[in-house]
Amino acid sequence: MGIRISDKCRGISPSATLRLNALVAEKRAQGQDVISMAAGEPDMDTPEAIKAAAIRALEEGKTKYTATAGIPALRQAIADALNKHHGLAYAPSEVMVSSGAKQALIGCLTAVLNPGDEVLLPSPCWLSYPELIRMADGVPVLVETTVGTAYVPDTKSLQAKLTGKTRAVLINSPNNPTGAVYNRAELEEIAAFAKTHDLAIISDEIYDAFVYEGVCHVSVASLSEDAKNRTVIVNGFSKSFAMTGWRLGYAAGPKGLIAAMDAYQSHAAGNPNSLAQYAGLAALEDSHMAQGIVAAFAARRKRLLAGLEGIPGTRFFPPQGAFYVLLDVSGLIGKSYQGQDIADEMVFAELLLEHQGVSVVPGGPFFAPGTCRLSYAVSEARIDEAIRRLKAFVSQIAG
Repeated sequence: MGIRISDKCRGISPSATLRLNALVAEKRAQGQDVISMAAGEPDMDTPEAIKAAAIRALEEGKTKYTATAGIPALRQAIADALNKHHGLAYAPSEVMVSSGAKQALIGCLTAVLNPGDEVLLPSPCWLSYPELIRMADGVPVLVETTVGTAYVPDTKSLQAKLTGKTRAVLINSPNNPTGAVYNRAELEEIAAFAKTHDLAIISDEIYDAFVYEGVCHVSVASLSEDAKNRTVIVNGFSKSFAMTGWRLGYAAGPKGLIAAMDAYQSHAAGNPNSLAQYAGLAALEDSHMAQGIVAAFAARRKRLLAGLEGIPGTRFFPPQGAFYVLLDVSGLIGKSYQGQDIADEMVFAELLLEHQGVSVVPGGPFFAPGTCRLSYAVSEARIDEAIRRLKAFVSQIAG
């Protein structure tokens, strides 16, 4: 008999996009030109000053273990940045550095949840949230939002899913995959709900720099002392500074909870990569690097939205933040392409890839059936070509 796999790991859902990823790899190996609008990472290189800081740290021998929660200078710099950008006063002891934002999320969930505790999770949402909650022995409870509510939950919808086991609410603004940005009034409603029912708020703000057309990112922790005391902010360097492969994230929250997360991380992962920490320190010393990346994405967003306008059988929610468009293709489902039935958004995505070489992410795994997520983490020239191919594809759909 072989090694028995645990119930926890057998219960983890594998990525629903593995088949599409395999097809993309196969086509590229055959020399075909595939435009990937599936990426959740900036396509540009990490800024030179950040890379130089890591090289300098390497040459100076800064390759040993650090404190589990991160080097003091980086924790202080993160606290300073939260104060500068969001008016939040955190001590370094209320900040913990992690190996990517995912590590901070699983540490936070593990520190907050007991087995069977429930987490209210507005959907559509990032596909990893439910799995992370389950891995921490919690129960994800989806709170459906729609384009009619700008993909933001209200008190009534949260209240409808509240039970005696509810322990926390997990929000993500700017949001992946919708691009929705919660405004101050909406966040105040969530904060009041959490206070009334004594819930923790886990606020994933990884896309906080990516807001457009005058929209402002508001951190829920900045609304009141009570909101701050019950909120854990999760963020990182991957998106704003094009540092996805560096695996550097962080959490900020009440000192006791951060200490518990630190204790968990000390055994589960140890300290974050030492060189990445010095790179992150350099990133925070020059915010202009992030501004340049965000400006490029703002131009791409404008280009993609203009191209998508008026494509038959589709519609979209204009994203206010992040770098995705959730394209509703439900008007094309049930029709056919060259004799092949389009049964759902997965088939739509497969046919689009197969016949036009454009890769998008089906919305099902994000709890957004009938949609596909398009990332504009590609050049404007590639966006134009992807739109041309998408229009050519849709023009041949019949039914």
